[in-house]
Amino acid sequence: MQSGISASQELVSEFNKLLADTSTFGLLVTISSESLTPVTTLPRSSSSSDFSTDVAQLGSHLKPDEPLYVLLRRHDDAPAFIAVTYVPDAAKVRQKMLFASTRLTLVRELGSEHFRETIFATTADELSAAGFAKHDKHVELEAPLTEEERTLGEVKKAEAEAGAGTGVREIHLSKTMNMPIAADALASMSELARAEGSGLVMLKINPEAEIVELVPDSSTPSTIPELVDTISPKEPRFTFFRYKATPPRGGDEKDVVLFFYTCPATAVNMGIKFRMMYPLMKRAVLEVAKSEAGLQIEKKFEVEEPSEITEQSILSDLFPEAETRTAFRRPKRPGR
Repeated sequence: MQSGISASQELVSEFNKLLADTSTFGLLVTISSESLTPVTTLPRSSSSSDFSTDVAQLGSHLKPDEPLYVLLRRHDDAPAFIAVTYVPDAAKVRQKMLFASTRLTLVRELGSEHFRETIFATTADELSAAGFAKHDKHVELEAPLTEEERTLGEVKKAEAEAGAGTGVREIHLSKTMNMPIAADALASMSELARAEGSGLVMLKINPEAEIVELVPDSSTPSTIPELVDTISPKEPRFTFFRYKATPPRGGDEKDVVLFFYTCPATAVNMGIKFRMMYPLMKRAVLEVAKSEAGLQIEKKFEVEEPSEITEQSILSDLFPEAETRTAFRRPKRPGR
């Protein structure tokens, strides 16, 4: 989902200077007048300074309510750079949407071959030396069996807490594991709330990055069968769908947003931790969709297989048949 904003010639020029000058540590970028423009460059602290030392200067440029793109030189060998999309929770919704929907454009127009990694951040702490160290630990592969055994008890505990009303915006599955929702996913849900875009938002959990992500999809389904064809039959999904429903017995059409949580039986091979993340995150995703994206969800459905979703079942839920009541008739007395 792209915003139509493109990189300015000034930005391209500044980035080329960054590529050539190893004494420059980073480049800050914003969106101004419908264009990606440079804000300032960050010099290296010294010729021998490391990333942890250089990144300390970034904090003074991060505001609690203004998004920013941060391009940093992090590695000695190519690709040497990382691209950070900083979208604080306190930023205006439109700004969140613009920065989330333009992040791919930024990397593509500057040359994706220059970037080893792209990162989402919502707080300045995440972009400190300690924050990057924590991020690095998250992306490292852990021993699957011991991780599953250790996490299963924590998952059950967190699930119980979620049922008791805790863990709305983020759910903590363990002391080192947060589960935020990516900014582009939030932007897409906001777009859906305004009846814009394709009318479809599908989310999945990235178990390695530990984030709820937007599933890239260009489909524009308008019917329930078309929707079913777009939902993965192999992996769990959270799906939001804007549906124009026609009453089967006549009447006014309804324009509604439906939510589907699907968890195919084949997903059982994906490990305990992966499967348990979805029921645990469902409540948080729905709360964020309502409170932050402004989505008003008419009906929620939970099924295993996408094929279980049928137009008949959807319509029967949206337009329940009125119960017919007959007046009570007193029985006739015998002999009359």
